[in-house]
Parts: sequence; C-alpha cells; structure tokens
Amino acid sequence: MVAIEWTQEAKSWLKDIHEYIAQDNKNIADKVVKEIYNKVQILATFPQIGYLYPNEENLEIRILLYGHYRIAYLIKDEKSISVLGVFHGALDIQRYLK
Repeated sequence: MVAIEWTQEAKSWLKDIHEYIAQDNKNIADKVVKEIYNKVQILATFPQIGYLYPNEENLEIRILLYGHYRIAYLIKDEKSISVLGVFHGALDIQRYLK
C-alpha cells in the first residue's frame, strides 16, 4: 500500500471547490468532496492509474479524473504519493503544474 499525503495547496483547492458548490447546495458540495477524496484512495493500491503529465523536471506527476475535475498527484517513491491539487477541467492546469 502507498501512503497518500495531501499538500496544503490541494487541501485549499478542495476547500474552494466545496465552498463554491455549497453556495447552491451544501449537500451536493459535501458529496462531491467526499467522492473526490474516495477516488484518491484508489491510488493507495493503484498509484499509476492516472495518466502521466508531461513536465520539464520529468517528475512522475499524474492526473486522475473525477467528473469535471482533474486530481494532480506526484509519485514520490514506491511508498508515497502527494496530491498536488484538484482542478476543474476548465482551468489551464499548466499555470499550476510547472
């Protein structure tokens, strides 16, 4: 099993997503955040399930999809992953993952 760590930035993105959706419906916001969190738990068993994101440093950054969201994560080594952010599909992810 691989340990999953959420960076402060990723936690902040998830909080922003919740706050935005909660403006219309708090129950749906709770559901979406919970489902994103649950989707990330798949990485503990299948860390390479996301597609490889090309980057200049050749780090193993991958993207896992959930609905309209892209979950960016870094495979640090065979035992640990860092969730870097949760981005809406309409965002230019390159601005955040340089």
